[in-house]
Amino acid sequence: MPTIRASSLSLFAAERLPANSLGMKISRLALGAYGIALAVIILDQLTKAWVLGAIDAAHISNIPDGYRIAEVAPPVFNLTYVLNTGVSFGLFGGGAGRWILSVFSVVVAGLLAWWATRADRRLLIAAIGLVMGGAVGNVVDRIRFGGVVDFLDFSGTGLFPWIFNIADSGITIGVVLLILDSFLSERRSTVGAAHEKS
Repeated sequence: MPTIRASSLSLFAAERLPANSLGMKISRLALGAYGIALAVIILDQLTKAWVLGAIDAAHISNIPDGYRIAEVAPPVFNLTYVLNTGVSFGLFGGGAGRWILSVFSVVVAGLLAWWATRADRRLLIAAIGLVMGGAVGNVVDRIRFGGVVDFLDFSGTGLFPWIFNIADSGITIGVVLLILDSFLSERRSTVGAAHEKS
């Protein structure tokens, strides 16, 4: 009876799966990125639904910005409701930008999904998945509410004045991982070139 190696079952193995009906081959790494994105979206939407349920307002427009939901570890960390019509952490807010930001985020998520099919490093895949999930999580809010539901409030520290959510966290951590992956892959290239010369 043939044995199956554990490495061949890994979701993050680089082998390609059979082509789908469109003739595209999607690697297991790409599926890993899509899985991470889906996890971020689900966690983001569940936490936002919990926050809105805790407020128990008839409609989201009835909730004032800055509404304190709970004091978790005052003054360092609280849950504070804000409807953010800007980008991550409330930057570049404005009512007219709702659909522009939504379309932009969908395009970015699509490009990241395509990039995932070409990526061959696990750190890069994790970064792509986090940013893609965060972008889609916030788009869902923009379409539903006209803005993004933010509630994680560390402004009491005096160091971080923005109120944010899980999707924003995914985007931020993903961007940091993208930079780290770029640095590490550049370093590997430099080390490899040095070995070839010697």
